[in-house]
Amino acid sequence: MEQLYPYINRNKFNIDKTTPSWPGPTTWVVPAAESVSHYLRGDHSGIAVRVSDHPLTSLLCRSFRGPIVSTSANPDGHTPALSANGVERYFADEVDFILEGPLGELEKPTPIYDVLTGKVLRP
Repeated sequence: MEQLYPYINRNKFNIDKTTPSWPGPTTWVVPAAESVSHYLRGDHSGIAVRVSDHPLTSLLCRSFRGPIVSTSANPDGHTPALSANGVERYFADEVDFILEGPLGELEKPTPIYDVLTGKVLRP
């Protein structure tokens, strides 16, 4: 959680709203800190964040000692890649490294919620 604090505006929402689902496979769109780059939030005032309980992701964050920026493992409009080979097919020359390992237990991409409204952005 502490790794998120520089990126989120804790004055605009109660972070306790997110903690029952974390660590876990739930993404929340929360108000971004004013210093957050456009590259991380796009044209939005919020930033999508997750505190993962996936063993490899958790280990990677702890080893790096910071948050990791990522995107879905698929180009817009395509189905998610479900293997290292699938990621390589989509992004062969665009990534430096693919960390192979088991997927999480969800059958679909993680749900996304808006922390301010509670609205489901992706079921």
